[in-house]
Amino acid sequence: QVQLVESGGGLVQAGDSLRLSCAASGRTFSSYAVGWFLQAPGNEREFVAAITWSGSSTYYADSVKGRFTISRDNAKNTGYLRMNVLKPEDTAVYYCAASSTRVLPTTQVSYAYWGQGTQVTVSS
Repeated sequence: QVQLVESGGGLVQAGDSLRLSCAASGRTFSSYAVGWFLQAPGNEREFVAAITWSGSSTYYADSVKGRFTISRDNAKNTGYLRMNVLKPEDTAVYYCAASSTRVLPTTQVSYAYWGQGTQVTVSS
């Protein structure tokens, strides 16, 4: 079991930045790939970014490429999502998730463990 807790969300203005954190406890965090997903009101949950267990590879959704950066610190059992140049359409609940697969997982079904989510609201 891996327990995940997100933090760092909030209300910001368009163009601002936020850094989300995903604190993990339980089994060895460094064994898992980490992903971030978002869910806007009335929409399906969608993939944002993923990083391999070692941090050597990352993958992003086209909508955030160049603005968001995923990273991790295995010594701190924490994953991060740095979000720059935020737009109103980035408003959503953001979830982190952990996957035991060795390839970069981009689908929800690849992730066995999920956090409770953190709200990000971007005003125009």
